[in-house]
Amino acid sequence: MAKALLFLFFLSGLLLLVQALQHHNKIGFYELKRGDFKLNLTNYGATIMSVVTPDKHGKLADIVLGYDSIDSYKNDTVYFGALIGRVANRIGGAKFTLDGKTYNLPANDHGNTLHGGNRGFSDVVWSVESHKKYSHVTFTYDSYENEQGFPGKLKVTVTYMLIGTHELAVKMIAKPVDKATPVNLAQHTYWNLGGHNNGDILSHIVQIFGSHITAVDKLLIPTGEIISVKGTPYDFLEPKKVVSQIHELPGLYDMNYVLDKSFQKHLSKVAVVREPVSGRKMELWSNQLGLQFYTSGQLNDTKGKDGAVYHKYAGIALETQGFPDSVNHRYFPTQIVKPGEIYEHIMLYRFTAN
Repeated sequence: MAKALLFLFFLSGLLLLVQALQHHNKIGFYELKRGDFKLNLTNYGATIMSVVTPDKHGKLADIVLGYDSIDSYKNDTVYFGALIGRVANRIGGAKFTLDGKTYNLPANDHGNTLHGGNRGFSDVVWSVESHKKYSHVTFTYDSYENEQGFPGKLKVTVTYMLIGTHELAVKMIAKPVDKATPVNLAQHTYWNLGGHNNGDILSHIVQIFGSHITAVDKLLIPTGEIISVKGTPYDFLEPKKVVSQIHELPGLYDMNYVLDKSFQKHLSKVAVVREPVSGRKMELWSNQLGLQFYTSGQLNDTKGKDGAVYHKYAGIALETQGFPDSVNHRYFPTQIVKPGEIYEHIMLYRFTAN
């Protein structure tokens, strides 16, 4: 009889655990709305699915590239709208050494590690800590020891907040639990200020407040050299159209800018994008030292939401970040975060139209 009761208690506990895990892993959709400014998000990858804003005539449009279904996000290879981690961008040779130990990572990009590996933070279901439609949504994720080869446990939080009338703040926090680990989170939304289905972004006018870039090899791994943008197609210190010098490059912009700022804890304006026809303008502010400017040159007949098909140059990604492959370049600003320290990454998007 006692054994039977113990077995029943075991089954009951197991059922509760399964139910808890199912609830924990449930994929949901979350709306943020203030006036005519609206976002849709999902806790799958802590992903921005849409951002709706007015143009200069008050006409609303969704200005974010994305998909109609969660299955499409699960099969996504271009990281539409996702939160990227544990280490965004590239790690050369898919390995690094920390405290005398070498860590081998998934080589998911031509022998290198890209955006956290085969199953980064963009491919996990985040827990939902809090959601208030007119103010914010907060997602959390507990990254486990040796996840994608990275050392230690890491507690991660991202909050998407509506600020003011047409402003979106993104706050990313990460806390190592037991070991030092590299952390470099990034928000990977693709923007088209004319509307997500409005063709290419070549006529968008871009300004980037970064006078240097981290030079890269043919696989986009930094060489360690930091060079001036002066006299190169990468010079966006003054506003200019994306198309103006893109054909001097091997097909697209995909480069990390060293931002012209001296204090990481303070927010600075890092980029401005304007679309002349709609009049929409997006300012990006951040506390990070780097900005990846990417013009989606690898999109190729990608089936998106609302029947849209995204071709080359359909969107712009502006990803504030630490420098790529910092773990392998001792003179780059470190991305190593130790237990007791807090990684904090803040972005502020400000939308206007005139």
